[in-house]
Amino acid sequence: MNRFLPLNHADMTERSWDYVDFALITGDAYVDHPSFGAAIISRLLEHHGYRVGIISQPDWRDINSFRVLGRPRLGFMITAGNIDSMVNHYTVAKKRRSTDAYSPGGHRGLRPDRASIVYANRAREAYGDVPIILGGIEASLRRLAHYDYWEDGIRRSILLDSKADLLLYGMAEPALIEVAKRLEQGIAIQKITNVPGTVVRIFALPEKQILGLPVLKMSSDGHR
Repeated sequence: MNRFLPLNHADMTERSWDYVDFALITGDAYVDHPSFGAAIISRLLEHHGYRVGIISQPDWRDINSFRVLGRPRLGFMITAGNIDSMVNHYTVAKKRRSTDAYSPGGHRGLRPDRASIVYANRAREAYGDVPIILGGIEASLRRLAHYDYWEDGIRRSILLDSKADLLLYGMAEPALIEVAKRLEQGIAIQKITNVPGTVVRIFALPEKQILGLPVLKMSSDGHR
């Protein structure tokens, strides 16, 4: 049986690692079970030969919480967890929930509201040039402009608010492996724009500049 994936430098040292390829940030407790998307994704990458470390429920108020594994060689992967963080925190009456089923002991307050956005922005602060990839249910459901129940209004894509480089949606295992392979080949993440199951931010369409504003491009079938 495989050991748990590294959570800090001490765990990396036990494996004789001096770096990880990917650091996976999750809003849930680290549970190495296939009912948790973070576990599936991390073990899949491990199966393909990548070094993966887990940053579970980092303290978003402390930038050092995002540096516990050092600078990842290929990128950060970020998920709010098994459930949208706002649904996790609030009832339909917009009252604060008293427990968090995906945190140790059911304790609440171990992840922020809109966790994907907060985690991505803090990861950018920690290592500004490292690619950031969003995934999970929160990112999938908010990948395009959407109605936000909590604000009772329309919010733009979470990709723009998070300032991440790439968003994977749905059952993203094939897309993730393809993206990982291209990053390994030295392809800049800004040029990975046609992988099925991804959303990217671009600033121009072919032969037409759109006022210098970002445009979302969703690849569903691999065709441009």
